[in-house]
Amino acid sequence: MIEVLLVRTSLSRLAPGLASRPAAATLLAIAVAAVGLGPAASPAAAATIPAGAGSYSDSRPAGTSGPTTNTGAPVTPKLTTAARDKPVPTNDWWSSLAYQRYGDNPYSTPMYGHPLTYQAKASGLEVGYPTTPAIVGDGRQYEYAHKADLTVGLSGLNSPDTKADAWSDWTVTPYWADGSRTFRATIGHGMPFVYAKGSGGDARITTASTPTVFSDQGNVLGITVAGHHYALFAPTGSDWNVSGTAITAGLGGKDYFSLAVLPSTDALATYRKYAFSFVTGSQVAWQSTGGTVKATYSLTTEAKEGTERGTLQALYRHQWLHTTDALTPYTYVSPRGTMKVRESASFTTSQKNNGVVPALPASSGVDKARLAGYLNEVANASDPFSGAADTYWTGKALGRLAQLVPVADQIGETATRDKLLGLMKGRLQEWFTAGGASEFSYDKDWKTLTGYPASYGSDTELNDHHFHYSYYVYAAAIIAQYDQAWAADSAWGTMIEHLIRDTANPSRTDSAYPFLRGFDVYAGHSWASGHQGFAAGNNQESSSESINLSAGLVLWGAATGDTNLRDLGSFLLTTESEAITQYWFDASQQVFPASFGHDTVGMVWGSGGAYSTWWTANPEEIHGINVLPVTGGSLHLAREKAAIKRNIAEMERENGGPAQEWRDLLWQFESLSDPAAAKAKWDGVNGNYTPEQGESKAHTYHWINTLNTVGAPDMTVSGDLPTSAVFSKDGTRTYTAHNHGSTARTVTFSDGKTLSVPARSTATSTGPGGSNPDPEEPGPSTGNTFRLKSGGILTTATTDPAGADTIASADGVNRDGTPYRPTVYEVKKVNGKVASGAATAFRLRVDAGTKVGLAPQVRVSYDLTGDGTFDRAETFRYFATDPVNGWEEYTQASGPQATTGSLGELKNGTVRLEVWNALGNGTSQVQTGTDAAVLKIPYV
Repeated sequence: MIEVLLVRTSLSRLAPGLASRPAAATLLAIAVAAVGLGPAASPAAAATIPAGAGSYSDSRPAGTSGPTTNTGAPVTPKLTTAARDKPVPTNDWWSSLAYQRYGDNPYSTPMYGHPLTYQAKASGLEVGYPTTPAIVGDGRQYEYAHKADLTVGLSGLNSPDTKADAWSDWTVTPYWADGSRTFRATIGHGMPFVYAKGSGGDARITTASTPTVFSDQGNVLGITVAGHHYALFAPTGSDWNVSGTAITAGLGGKDYFSLAVLPSTDALATYRKYAFSFVTGSQVAWQSTGGTVKATYSLTTEAKEGTERGTLQALYRHQWLHTTDALTPYTYVSPRGTMKVRESASFTTSQKNNGVVPALPASSGVDKARLAGYLNEVANASDPFSGAADTYWTGKALGRLAQLVPVADQIGETATRDKLLGLMKGRLQEWFTAGGASEFSYDKDWKTLTGYPASYGSDTELNDHHFHYSYYVYAAAIIAQYDQAWAADSAWGTMIEHLIRDTANPSRTDSAYPFLRGFDVYAGHSWASGHQGFAAGNNQESSSESINLSAGLVLWGAATGDTNLRDLGSFLLTTESEAITQYWFDASQQVFPASFGHDTVGMVWGSGGAYSTWWTANPEEIHGINVLPVTGGSLHLAREKAAIKRNIAEMERENGGPAQEWRDLLWQFESLSDPAAAKAKWDGVNGNYTPEQGESKAHTYHWINTLNTVGAPDMTVSGDLPTSAVFSKDGTRTYTAHNHGSTARTVTFSDGKTLSVPARSTATSTGPGGSNPDPEEPGPSTGNTFRLKSGGILTTATTDPAGADTIASADGVNRDGTPYRPTVYEVKKVNGKVASGAATAFRLRVDAGTKVGLAPQVRVSYDLTGDGTFDRAETFRYFATDPVNGWEEYTQASGPQATTGSLGELKNGTVRLEVWNALGNGTSQVQTGTDAAVLKIPYV
């Protein structure tokens, strides 16, 4: 039960929202008292380690702690001599082998490999196969708890502890030694076998109850214990002896034996074939190309007898749903649903790449003036970081600002954009410089980088690094999109790379950090606890914050030109997305036990799942914790729209009505399946609410109204660029992509649509398929004539639908010559040379309806280098509309009113057209998407 676990162990993480709750101080005090944290160890004199323009320390700040036991005593990894210098992957399914959280347990807590479960003890390794779920915690948790069917070891083995001796991507080898005997057992995810090696004693199997023998072939014994079938394999020439609950076999001078859990007694012959093909390692290899992510999961083996090198492995649901490799009829029960068995040492999965975009595309559904007001509320706040001091809450604040940067840029609010970027840079640089009030410190024993001030056990328990640092990586990726120099290794990029290496290191040979510390490549998702010191195994609550790190990797890799990191992010995100779909949201309704009365869980445990969080039973937080933060990396959730609707419906049932506390998060979640319903909820409140602490009204308004306009994400289509996405509404698809590269490229979507995207730009187009010309960059192949497109875009595309945008009222004041609440259209990254004798030209269709005395007016501006300063501005005389319904044509023939600056060569420049009402007291309209809504610039 969760309640019991919280009493006997430390909190893995008090999740977002705690700091804002009235009982926060009391809850935290209880948590600290429960774990009995003692005084911090006295640190040695710290040295500062340079890292580009930044630095970190090699010793913790005074008064702080690193990893400790539950009594507060410092603890180092529990490893054999052979493994001592190898970075240990904390936050794994077996971490309690290496992290002795409880002083009275030097072995391990239960470890959930699936289908088998394990727990180390003095006499060897307990092995279980739980097949019947229990519903506990007032019906809020289901679990397939570890219960030993048998213990495997050596006769007389009585080891004082168990250490981690070796490990690979999803296997581990614990080690026992008592002075007379040594024993090792290789175990892993999906492995029905336990591969044992020992010296100094006979093989010994101790069963939990008297076994039933269903097959005795000398060195091969088939037994049934607690309704589960096992096969025991001793070296050829040996013989198993059964005496009550003790089963022994002499090894005849050999040092190996194995056992397997059988899906049925008639499977014994098949399993016997692989009994001596010992697994020695596991490795995943991934590839992201052409809009598809492929992963191959391979085991290495050693033939102890004969020549057989194959094996059997059980695939989780998120794996077998995406493989075309042959599977046997054999299956196993697990907390993740049915596992299916493959007879091979490898298998491959293939999934559509779940794209990540810096921001949703520009759309006509967003009122730019209103959005600008919301943006200013954040940028001009007295404390944009809301008092954040520790790594988690600082990260949340950074994430909130990062989401607004591309939104501000999209609507031409460049000053706000740059102010937000400045705030983010300043705070990151504080953290990335050792010696101040906040810094990162490297622990050479645990091979980890910890930020201080720490929080939620990120220091003392090595919890949640991937949650906390995800926000730093994501924010840095947004900065890098606009300022590559800041992200260079010689500047601040090296510190970001350290955070990435700490949390999601792609290298297996890095001596400073472990390979993928928290991401369990076989389970398909990350784990949050650094010590795994729970009866229920390891856990992860906020799967969405894990996704946030993967999305940050995609964007950081793309922005810095590191395609390996970008593709790692795609692999992690796409893999975890399916795990979330199946194991958190039970989208197929095939995973949760029928007796578990919930459609979602807030937490996944090794033993099952729980409809709960670490800090509250409020349904809004239970449902919302696996949504936040909402970013361009959240689009993957839209793959299962029916599951989102069930999720929202359950939340409202459990909550007794619509969300109140985290309403903005849940609106945004709902908009991924039903944008109109989400917008109705937003409109009903009309901005009168308090945002979740990682959110803002600006972001929520932009998100909901954009999706209401372009439609929910269409996850049936993927682009061959990881930073692309597709949306669909009423039979029309909207395609968008951001090109971080220095040259233009064409993105091809899986439905045949192509989209040409200029360098360092976002492009958007609509339609049922086919190709379109470059939408932004003029030149010999695309010309110099741009159409006005709803959403504030100037484009050379000719396939966009006709539409109209509203021009705001002059509010009864003479605005002649000065833009007032203008409707703005813009194109960036423009290159061209001034055409001799040419001049700016435009043709617009405007309509004031029956309103009297309106006067649309145009200004065209040129930023020659794209640095945010407009070097040339041409203001044209206004056009006096008639009070009759119908379009009227307004062109440059009205004549120039004022001109400032000079034209020159455009080098990655920006061209802007503004149209506003100079007179009157009413709105008018300007047509978009047609040949009668164009701007022609005097360039070739």
